[in-house]
Amino acid sequence: MTPTPPVNSCGFPEDDRSNVPTAPESGIARPTWDEYFMTIATQVATRSTCLRRRVGAVLVHQKRILATGYNGAPRGLRHCAETGCLRQQLNVPSGQRHEICRALHAEMNALLQAAMYGIPVEGADLYCTTQPCILCAKMLINAGVKRIYMKEGYPDEMAVEMLKEADVELILVSSETQGSKQ
Repeated sequence: MTPTPPVNSCGFPEDDRSNVPTAPESGIARPTWDEYFMTIATQVATRSTCLRRRVGAVLVHQKRILATGYNGAPRGLRHCAETGCLRQQLNVPSGQRHEICRALHAEMNALLQAAMYGIPVEGADLYCTTQPCILCAKMLINAGVKRIYMKEGYPDEMAVEMLKEADVELILVSSETQGSKQ
């Protein structure tokens, strides 16, 4: 009888990589986990249909991708490239009047994708190309996301304050800082 490998909290087998050579031993340059997931979030952002800001998000738990999302119009509806951007036409500054935006945010779409497929996100990390706005911050708090790795900030201090109050870590990931806490 073959022994059953240990499983993680999601029910997947744990990796046994004890015999895999590390990057220095093999001469292979490998990205850190933060670089890896942020690169994926950056690639996801290329699917965005927003005219003002292309954002990608990746929900991760125990180094496993749970769901991805990018900002754009709800499925089946015309994209902003076809309809134009009302916020841009009204000169609405970034970080304000989200309710007149036609699109869903990347973080919202990642949470919705997980929900559609019954994937729990409690305790997950979010890798996002931009700091979440207040609307996304509240959703991420309620979903149980514990850490948010971001490539760049966003002009929304209330979001930062709420995330800190909820003990959700905000971590800036860039080529210069590689994981500095905000």
